[in-house]
Amino acid sequence: MGFSAGKRKSRDEQDYTVTLASTAFPMDELSDDVLERVLSWLPTSSFLRVTSVCKRWKSTKTSKSFNLACSQVPLRDPWFFMITNDSNSSTFVYDSTDNSWKSLNHNRNRRDFIPVASSGGLLCFRCSVSGGFLLCNPITGSSRDLPSPISDDYSKPLQAVAMTALTPSSYKLVTISGEAPNLCFQFYESDSGSWSKELNLVKKNDGDDEYNDSSDDETGTVYFLSKTGHVVVATNNLQRSPSKQYSSVITVKDNAETVYFLSSHGTIIACDLTNRCFTELPKLLPPFLEYSIDLVECNGTMFVVLLSEFYESASLRIWKLENQSWVHVGMLPPAMSHELYGREGDINCVGGAGNKILVCFNTNPPEVYCRYFVYDLVAEQWSELPKCFKDGEAVEFVSALSFQPRIEATV
Repeated sequence: MGFSAGKRKSRDEQDYTVTLASTAFPMDELSDDVLERVLSWLPTSSFLRVTSVCKRWKSTKTSKSFNLACSQVPLRDPWFFMITNDSNSSTFVYDSTDNSWKSLNHNRNRRDFIPVASSGGLLCFRCSVSGGFLLCNPITGSSRDLPSPISDDYSKPLQAVAMTALTPSSYKLVTISGEAPNLCFQFYESDSGSWSKELNLVKKNDGDDEYNDSSDDETGTVYFLSKTGHVVVATNNLQRSPSKQYSSVITVKDNAETVYFLSSHGTIIACDLTNRCFTELPKLLPPFLEYSIDLVECNGTMFVVLLSEFYESASLRIWKLENQSWVHVGMLPPAMSHELYGREGDINCVGGAGNKILVCFNTNPPEVYCRYFVYDLVAEQWSELPKCFKDGEAVEFVSALSFQPRIEATV
């Protein structure tokens, strides 16, 4: 495991590469079908640049056969949609292919909508007033309003919103409401264009007590001695930033859909939508050591990112659950994690395609301090994103959503 700084090619090098390729091979002699297949494999940012070469290349953006060719590309490196404290003003994305910041041309300009989920090439926003949803493709700017879920009891608090892209043209949105042990879920499928009825989730008690041993002490109080000898109360109430209030991840394994989210007590709840049951996973650390925690999903696996402080140092680690046990995956180099010590900050994380996990570390005013780290699960390397500047001033982000830059994704 190591640390590497992101490096990108200069614009001159990229233009030279395109020019060299075009002079070495007569692209104009290709048929439309072959040309579209070639262009579909370009990184999205590169394709958007080369469409200005000529009218023929530009016309591929609206071609149905080109969209079909793009849909056959199995995976694209993720872009991170960055979220500021004012969720409505966010327009910046980080391109993990070019290792560069970009400003979206398609701004929503929809007040009271906050980003809550993403999957495939789409982002999902929720209206804090009406409870309705907005789906959009941040690359093309196309969007669609979804109605609010119909509930038998609107007093049930919304716990989680999860989204999964079934195909480039279809998706599924899942909401989980209530308080454990009285949880229920609904789902919206784009193919049917409607919400399902509320379905209850039953707490699983079939001998898997190791998953539920944390529920009995949630209402109790944990006391411990600090390094200075003072008695400290360990709180079990999880504090989440507004942009991560309904954060959750969804995985599909053996045709079973599972939604994971953090309860208000900081425990991880796994909701098996297929069998309509849920379990509470064991805590990684004692309450007084859990400083900040978040969940991410990468290629169908749920990971936990945990920031803790102990012995005058901070530790940022990544875990995953295997065979009912937590397995350590990666750790931010101590020299870097120590810089986070004592700042009383929060981590908000996101995974997605490309085996990359983005960790956003930020502190509250008056001392605003933001860092953005990316962990590559395959290379087992950490990198840090550069600062993003607008009009000469650094823009600070509190969280992010991950999406694949897919032109063909439809709402």
